[in-house]
Amino acid sequence: QVQLVESGGGLVQAGGSLRLSCAASGRTFSSNVMGWFRQAPGKEREFVAAISWGGGSRNYASSVLGRFTISRDNAKNTVDLQMNSLKLEDTAVYYCAIRYSGNAYDSRGRGYDYWGQGTQVTVSS
Repeated sequence: QVQLVESGGGLVQAGGSLRLSCAASGRTFSSNVMGWFRQAPGKEREFVAAISWGGGSRNYASSVLGRFTISRDNAKNTVDLQMNSLKLEDTAVYYCAIRYSGNAYDSRGRGYDYWGQGTQVTVSS
């Protein structure tokens, strides 16, 4: 089993920044992909970003490309999501996820093996 705990969510004004962090514990092992997804009220969950084990492969949704940056620290079993230039439409619950097969360019949520509980991000005008 793997546990994922997100932190860093909150309320921010449009144009502002937030940094989300996700800590993995339990049976974490190498060669995994870690990703971020989000779900806004009344909408389906959508892919945000993913990063390969070595960090060489990073994938972003077109809606966040150039504004969000995903990074990871394998020594600490953490993955971060730096979110800049936040927009109202970025408001959602953000989920961290981990997968042990596939790659960072597969944005399908069902490919991920474990999920965190989520952290709320609210962008106000």
